[in-house]
Amino acid sequence: MIPFSVLDLAPIVQGGDASLALRNTLDLARHAERLGYHRYWLAEHHNMTGIASAATSIVIGHVAAGTSRIRVGAGGIMLPNHAPLVIAEQFGTLEALFPGRIDLGVGRAPGTDPLTARALRRVSKGNADSFPEDLAELASYFRASASGMAAQVRAVPGAGLRVPIWILGSSLFGAQLAAAMGLPYAFASHFAPDDLDHALAIYRRDFRPSESLAKPYVMLGVGVYAADTEREAARMFTSIEQAFVRLRSGNPGPLPAPVDTTAGLFADYEEAMLERALACSFVGTKDTVARELGAFVAEKEPDEIIVTAQVFDHAARVRSYELLASVREVIAR
Repeated sequence: MIPFSVLDLAPIVQGGDASLALRNTLDLARHAERLGYHRYWLAEHHNMTGIASAATSIVIGHVAAGTSRIRVGAGGIMLPNHAPLVIAEQFGTLEALFPGRIDLGVGRAPGTDPLTARALRRVSKGNADSFPEDLAELASYFRASASGMAAQVRAVPGAGLRVPIWILGSSLFGAQLAAAMGLPYAFASHFAPDDLDHALAIYRRDFRPSESLAKPYVMLGVGVYAADTEREAARMFTSIEQAFVRLRSGNPGPLPAPVDTTAGLFADYEEAMLERALACSFVGTKDTVARELGAFVAEKEPDEIIVTAQVFDHAARVRSYELLASVREVIAR
């Protein structure tokens, strides 16, 4: 049975605040651990009033300290925003505190707008073009026998610690890089599924075994919005639909409350955008989710599934993960 994991964006809901979002994150992580989910990842986003996980490594430490077994990590750290040494030290510290439980997923997008990206790093070098070099430097800091810059500048903690590095992506570039470096690959099909099939083919075809990984390992992101009735699930899903339209229009904000129907709420082009971008979202009762997500898993053959659910009501979000856990064996057998 393939593992199922959780991707949490620590949503700040309309009328709530970051403190509430982070309390809910820890509560969901504890439920996920009890329900048998494999790992719990948090994502780096900046200058977004609907996401509380900007200081990602701190939130990872908060979740790891409040749980005992589940793997915890970044899905991901946007490496162009940071000096590689800083990330090596942060995740080396997390691994020293929580041995064998920390993952480091990295991406090359800034996770924000250009002005905020400049405010984060303040140097021109920190951009997507330098991602492969920054990634190689980051990996070198974790080796016990370092070369290059890591031979003179050590990550303490970090050096000699086995922190798994993942490549995240929503395009072909990440698939190519993960294959060339022999690293596990996580594809963001939960919001950008267009290149999914092509990226999987490239990664699996071109994969080169490494010290880290002997054969390809793919994790696919999906949205799951499960409830006890179809109507309740459809209503729950309207929050992420509204949030996605606002984000694409340049007007992001807290996660909106759900509505009974979106009829007349979106323009035709917005409806088309949602249908395409959220195509890998599975909405309905546990039986509906089991059938539709099961077909997706059978077709794509991932090694792992990571599930996100941007749900306004925290109890409903927990219930969605409970329902998915109850049919996980049917989906992943």
